[in-house]
Amino acid sequence: MIDREQVKKVAFLARLEISEQEQEMFTRQLGAILDYIAELQQVDTEGVPPTTRAIEVHNVVRPDALVVFEDREGILENAPERAEDFFKVPRIMED
Repeated sequence: MIDREQVKKVAFLARLEISEQEQEMFTRQLGAILDYIAELQQVDTEGVPPTTRAIEVHNVVRPDALVVFEDREGILENAPERAEDFFKVPRIMED
């Protein structure tokens, strides 16, 4: 269990100013969290493989593949500024 002195020490190390009321509240909240962690540590996980997620995750992103797009003029029509067959962008570096 955590006590008020430990809460005050953590607040000091984190450079937080907390009131007496907040000290009491954080003591209760952190105590409840630590009690729950102690309860979780009692769960038998023997034979359960380590995982990073509770459910399996699948990649839903399409493969990154080159696609030839024939309507170059159609794309360039939407450009705010162009130079021949290229988008013209503002200079960001000095010479």
